[in-house]
Amino acid sequence: MRQAVLCQNPRAAIATIDSALHLGLLVPDDLDDLFAALPRRHRRLRALIDARAKSGPESLLRLILRTIGCRFDVQVRVSGVGRVDFLVEGWLIIECDSEAFHSSWEDQKRDRRRDQAAAAQGLVTYRPIAEDIMWHPDVVRTAISGLLARRPRG
Repeated sequence: MRQAVLCQNPRAAIATIDSALHLGLLVPDDLDDLFAALPRRHRRLRALIDARAKSGPESLLRLILRTIGCRFDVQVRVSGVGRVDFLVEGWLIIECDSEAFHSSWEDQKRDRRRDQAAAAQGLVTYRPIAEDIMWHPDVVRTAISGLLARRPRG
């Protein structure tokens, strides 16, 4: 794990550690040893680790949300909708979609029905694809910022 962190940029390293924790390949008690074995400059990453992320793109999206400075919760259960990846500012659901879990027509119908249930409660759903989260984070950040800036107040 130490070598993986050293060979990656900070965002990717955080996603790797999050995934290792989520999968049980690393336990929280191991973090002390891992960060003690890393150069001092990597220690700031520890505060950004969150094992609730169920995928690398979720970790990366969490980092995008932090740069925006908005209020958000991770892995939230929404009545009538189910668990959502992120609930931002109490009204914006963000689901990190990947081909592995969202490519079939059945998957898409399930997602759209969940989005309809959320809309019935006044919630908006944004579904950036994993590819954009990983390789085009500025596009995703701009989209989220646009949604947040245009939310009707009232």
